[in-house]
Amino acid sequence: MELLNANLAKVEQLSRRLMDILGKHKPLRSELNAPETGMFVNAAAVYWQAMAENPGKVMESQLELWTKSVKHYVDAQHMLMQGKFAAPQDDTGEDRRFSHEMWRTNPYFNFIKQQYMRNKEAVETAVAGLEGLSVKERQRVEYFSQQITDMMAPTNFLGTNPAALEKAVETDGQSLVDGLENLIADLEDNNGELLVKLADETAFEIGVNIATAPGKVVYRNRMFELLQFTPTTETVHEIPLVIFPPWINKYYILDLKEQNSMIRWLTDQGYTVFVVSWINPDRSYSDVGLDTYIDEGFLTAIEQVKEITAQKQVNAVGYCIAGTTLHLTLALMKHRGDKSVKSATFFTTLTDFNDQGEFTPFLQNDFIDGIDREIEETGFLRSFIMQRTFSFLRSNDLVYGPAIKSYMMGETPPAFDLLYWNGDGSGLPGKMAHEYLRKLCQDNQFVTDGVEFCGERLHVSDVDVPTCAVTCETDHIARWKDCFNGFQMTKSRSKTFIVSESGHIAGIVNPPSKKKYGHYVNKDVSGSADDWMEGATFHEGSWWPRWDTWLSSRSGKKVEARQPGDSTHKVLEDAPGSYVRVRAIR
Repeated sequence: MELLNANLAKVEQLSRRLMDILGKHKPLRSELNAPETGMFVNAAAVYWQAMAENPGKVMESQLELWTKSVKHYVDAQHMLMQGKFAAPQDDTGEDRRFSHEMWRTNPYFNFIKQQYMRNKEAVETAVAGLEGLSVKERQRVEYFSQQITDMMAPTNFLGTNPAALEKAVETDGQSLVDGLENLIADLEDNNGELLVKLADETAFEIGVNIATAPGKVVYRNRMFELLQFTPTTETVHEIPLVIFPPWINKYYILDLKEQNSMIRWLTDQGYTVFVVSWINPDRSYSDVGLDTYIDEGFLTAIEQVKEITAQKQVNAVGYCIAGTTLHLTLALMKHRGDKSVKSATFFTTLTDFNDQGEFTPFLQNDFIDGIDREIEETGFLRSFIMQRTFSFLRSNDLVYGPAIKSYMMGETPPAFDLLYWNGDGSGLPGKMAHEYLRKLCQDNQFVTDGVEFCGERLHVSDVDVPTCAVTCETDHIARWKDCFNGFQMTKSRSKTFIVSESGHIAGIVNPPSKKKYGHYVNKDVSGSADDWMEGATFHEGSWWPRWDTWLSSRSGKKVEARQPGDSTHKVLEDAPGSYVRVRAIR
């Protein structure tokens, strides 16, 4: 009992510290926290119009909820009156948030769980019944109503979370002390804003136990460091491979550890592998736009690789936003008559943003206007804002679930390399963020009238090099069907399309040794995405060997393995270099 009282006293002290942090922090712009009031006004107007025109329909759904709620209460009381300390019949369905046994067996917790599930169902029914909203308005109402119901889940509150209460008792309150300390640490790391830490950052050190593929930095400018990795074979393909990772995160998603490193695997297949490691920008990069990424990033890297290897062409890879920008670069090269890229591979790459998918709630003017005002003030888009946005697309997995474990249960975040990488983000230069969100995402200029960069009007149909697109079946960021639509618009006469099982990361970082996720292929890319999948064949195992076959046929003869650098490109330092170690400004 003494330990419990001591820990409760610590909780009180920590609570005062918590309130002090919250009282001092400068909140984010309101536009970045919620949609404009007009969305709610429109939804409310539609609801009340439905009430006026068809009150019976609206009241029917309300009465259904009331009836179920009263029956649920009566059933629970009946069980208690019979002297049975047991939960009544539960027909609300499975939900992994309620996996603790007491949600099923304890009448108190089961009553709360059942009532929450019925309320959640009622909200979903009401939203689904709204008529008169535009498609985008409906998607936003659905998203934000889902956020409200997820936030109000009883698992998110100590008094109604049996697992958290159980641990608090078992540890004499130590779990609450540890949880508050975790919460305060996360708030301090983000200037008073809450972003749940997903991984134990003390468990990893870049270049020591993550991002360890041997190589050298052979070139550096203000935009990137060029890494050339040490060969592991006596001979290599003549034509080098240069990989452009997304600059929202760090390149080492392709080199987390030896067992799943794509970089190591590619060197083992006999490729001379170069990887661009992007700068983590600050205010001084405010005027850097997509044209700078194309010119000082993509084009410069390609030229440096050609010089180092004494080759006239390279094979290029673009991942996510870097794949989109590689398309822009290839379109520009077409206008200039530059044939430096022999083939291009795209990982989870969008070029057609006609259907914004799950990002629709965030790609409307109110939210983008808020981002514009943010970057006008700071000069760049903070990584924190992007991380939080991505997290709320999977709020139960990336926000509330981790928050419960960290803040209520007092657990240390896991030492998980993928989640560590996920938290090691980068900011975006102000001009680049504005151009990407307005010109590409909102206006979809690249696949409609064309978009102007580097003095040329660029269109996706300008791309005509042999292409291989790898997409992921359950990717919620770059949905495979949307990737297919843009892929079809290129004028390449040699097109290969692959759909890997799993999502945006696991579907790409899928080494053959794991024998985990399979993939779909279909040579006929002439029809719709549904047509393609209907005619596709499924193959067990990773797509990496299939891509290797495709890539090697476009990589020339074998030559003596190249060591990093050359006479005009002295080694600057060991991989992974300096830029990758720079943490984002919060």
